[in-house]
Amino acid sequence: MAKKRKAKRTPRGQWSTKDLNLLKRLFGVNATSKIAKKLKRKTDAVKKKASRMGLKKSKVYLRRIGRA
Repeated sequence: MAKKRKAKRTPRGQWSTKDLNLLKRLFGVNATSKIAKKLKRKTDAVKKKASRMGLKKSKVYLRRIGRA
């Protein structure tokens, strides 16, 4: 019987390319808490990473939540 291979995981705290692409795609139009749950990270970590990447919430999203 063949050995099962474990999926490669990124070291704790590091962001995979897949996670970064998902963050870029979702950040502008979704709640940060929902994105954090999807990425299995803390909300503050998602906020900080998005800020460092220069990502911002879209005007449409801000209007929807009553902030614009």
